Amino acid sequence: MLLPHILLAQTPADSLPADTHFLTKEVILSTSLIAAGSVMVLFPDFNHKISARFPETHITADDYLQYSPMLGMYVADLVGVKSKNSVWNQTKYLAFSQLACAVVVQTLKYTVGEQRPNDGAHNSFPSGHTSVAFVGATALYHEFKETNKPVAYSGFVVATAIGALRVTNRKHWVSDVLAGAGIGILSTNIIYYLEPLKKWQPFSKSDKIALSPYYDANSASLSFALKL
Repeated sequence: MLLPHILLAQTPADSLPADTHFLTKEVILSTSLIAAGSVMVLFPDFNHKISARFPETHITADDYLQYSPMLGMYVADLVGVKSKNSVWNQTKYLAFSQLACAVVVQTLKYTVGEQRPNDGAHNSFPSGHTSVAFVGATALYHEFKETNKPVAYSGFVVATAIGALRVTNRKHWVSDVLAGAGIGILSTNIIYYLEPLKKWQPFSKSDKIALSPYYDANSASLSFALKL
């Protein structure tokens, strides 16, 4: 148990990851959400009573809005908001985050087998829509937290609304949404911390491939050219 403390004490401060303190706060938040959702699953009567307190709605917008935090990241890039990473690295980290999150979510869905409130299917825990939204929101946060805080936090507002809609639409219990949010946040934080394939830049040194983005007030496009 003393080994991590000894190693940490021997490590120069400037060699530690710059975002260590942010990572700690985010891990606490995400694991707390996962733990809260998991505990609620163990007490279904309480879980169902809490969920039933939400008003019932019939809104299908959450099926599409779950992707809006991800879209918001690229829109911010197009309008010139300074980001932490290039579009290429953003896309890599987002793809890895969604993949890691999907593996965990789908594994839990068919391992836990919690019954859905609307159709009786046994794949309610955790909420996939909520996890997708919070992956996008967390990526948006990492990219713009240093340059534009309203943009950085906007994804969490949307993702929280999506989680609420999953409950009011009677698609999920509160436990599912809490766990889905936590898994989405944690998956993305881990990917941004590890930065997998950060040095993989297949287009950066090639004179045969060219990507040219263009945008104005009315349109946006991306042209691709390949020299044979």
